[in-house]
Amino acid sequence: MRPPTLVGVSEPETGVLPDQLSAVSQDYLKVIWSVTEWDERPATTKVLAARLGVGASTVSETVRRLSDAGLVVHEPYGAVGLTELGRRYALAMVRRHRLIETFLVEELGYGWDEVHDEAEVLEHAVSETFVERISARLGHPVRDPHGDPIPGPAGEYDPPHATVLWDAAPGSWSVARISDADPDLLRWVDEVGLHLDAALEVVQRRDAVGLVSVRLSDGPDDGPADEPRTVDLGEAAARAIWLVARPAS
Repeated sequence: MRPPTLVGVSEPETGVLPDQLSAVSQDYLKVIWSVTEWDERPATTKVLAARLGVGASTVSETVRRLSDAGLVVHEPYGAVGLTELGRRYALAMVRRHRLIETFLVEELGYGWDEVHDEAEVLEHAVSETFVERISARLGHPVRDPHGDPIPGPAGEYDPPHATVLWDAAPGSWSVARISDADPDLLRWVDEVGLHLDAALEVVQRRDAVGLVSVRLSDGPDDGPADEPRTVDLGEAAARAIWLVARPAS
């Protein structure tokens, strides 16, 4: 059955208008969707509380209101999921966030470790017209500075078939995505040359010491290029980086 819309909320044929929701609702829908974008764990109220920095009771009440509005589904003690309408609103907010991040990096000179918090604020203040002007200005990018796919204006979403570095088999890969959850990690991987599209070879994973070794051909910004270097990453760092396979040469 088609979920009911919010009172006064319309559904354009090509998408939805996030401005018709409160900032709190926008945040919840975006976070519910984002929890499972790159991770198989469910979006429980406990996970949402940690992500949003609020108490469990606040999450439960807000989820109830979103459920009444036809935007989420939630069974007692179960995961929180999005209805089709809720997913469309979530993707619209993700699009806003990632386009703003890209604009801040490419047009205003922000570092990729600086933009997440700025975008969290700005995404609630801009109009859809502004968002689409940003997209046009940037040439309609399909990913943000961290490699996260930017959904299309009608909710199109096409993620790469990527593998977490920690789980990658030895062989030739390239970097497809680096989580923006830890600014310190972003700065470190940039320093060692683990930028988007960087070519690397996974050499060996050593479970006993929690390290994985990769070999890079590209040098860091302040070092020589084309000299293969071996870099050891801890498990936490390796689980924050996603790879796509490179075709055999």
